[in-house]
Amino acid sequence: MDLRFTPEENAFRAEVRAFMAEKLPPAIRAKLIEGRHLGKEDMVAWQRILNARGWAVPHWPRQWGGTGWGPVELYIFRDEMQQAPAPEPLPFGAYMVGPVIIAFGNDTQKNRFLPRIANLDDWWCQGFSEPGAGSDLASLKTSAKRDGGHYIVNGQKTWTTLAQFADWTFCLVRTDSAAKKQEGISFLLIDMKTPGITVRPIQTIDGGHEVNEVFFDDVKVPVENLVGEENKGWNYAKFLLGNERSGIARVGASKSRIRRLKQLAALEQSGGKPLLADERFRAKIAAVEVELKALEITQLRVVAAERHRNGNTKPDPASSILKIKGSEIQQAITELLLEVVGPYALPDQVPHDESDRWNEPPVGPEWAGPLAPQYFNYRKTTIYGGSNEIQKNIIAKAILGL
Repeated sequence: MDLRFTPEENAFRAEVRAFMAEKLPPAIRAKLIEGRHLGKEDMVAWQRILNARGWAVPHWPRQWGGTGWGPVELYIFRDEMQQAPAPEPLPFGAYMVGPVIIAFGNDTQKNRFLPRIANLDDWWCQGFSEPGAGSDLASLKTSAKRDGGHYIVNGQKTWTTLAQFADWTFCLVRTDSAAKKQEGISFLLIDMKTPGITVRPIQTIDGGHEVNEVFFDDVKVPVENLVGEENKGWNYAKFLLGNERSGIARVGASKSRIRRLKQLAALEQSGGKPLLADERFRAKIAAVEVELKALEITQLRVVAAERHRNGNTKPDPASSILKIKGSEIQQAITELLLEVVGPYALPDQVPHDESDRWNEPPVGPEWAGPLAPQYFNYRKTTIYGGSNEIQKNIIAKAILGL
């Protein structure tokens, strides 16, 4: 298998890199480099810049705003976007519900939702996990009972990322309580302004408000908002999660964070010399870089294999490998950043409100503040998208035949 890029592919990479350098607002880039949170307005502004160029949803079919790029071009584009670093399009729309609607939705749903997803006119959130159904997602209890032209939805979702901004949510709901748990689930699109929906914030360990609880009390959802067939939602969820896990690898983002790690380690002194000059610390960085290079090669092998899938929509089980190692590497980098910042990680000095203000002098270097909260926040990466333990079960069954 030849994993080298062609001259045409290298030229395409240069084109994407130049676009990112010219069009990415410097303030947004600085926030990502420094580990500060992005506001809704930042994400909307950047996605609309991409959409104006025709690059907001490059993996979609041309008919719905895609580019027609092959898997190699898509890989290069995402890698350069992460390395810039630039925000990726809102994943709940561009990478999750959008591809599900394209693959399984009807023409009315496609025409109604897809252009608005591409331009981020509608902000979507994901209604999958519940208090008793996280990694064992098929145990979900949120019910949807048919009543004439509507489903009546009751239940609770949790860990719903950025639901405080959402216009719509895509939900897995139980429509047949008598069937096997995987066979009685349907996929509904629900307007978040519908009466009966309550969103409550959850403060995470880093002090931020990123996730929420969402409650449904006799929420009326039109039947036309059902995607595909009733009781077939589990198939659509598996398709969606395969796409999500591939993205969680975030090789380009880890490359960017390692560059930041080296930059800060060169500034911080240890024993009268830069920490970057310390042999033991350099060895730790090298160990992560070796793991990252192996992950990158694995991802390229998956990209090469996608050329021969011939429209097969079943998720590649290798996406579970990418999810496991990608999330572990992301956590390892935040641990090394925490080692760089040392005792200045202790003060909780990062603002968590929407204005991103801190009204006290920084404790230690200005770059120190976000690193401890980032470390704590990244503990989640081995859990979301299906915990790494569940991914190992998938690998054992699908790849090893156990």
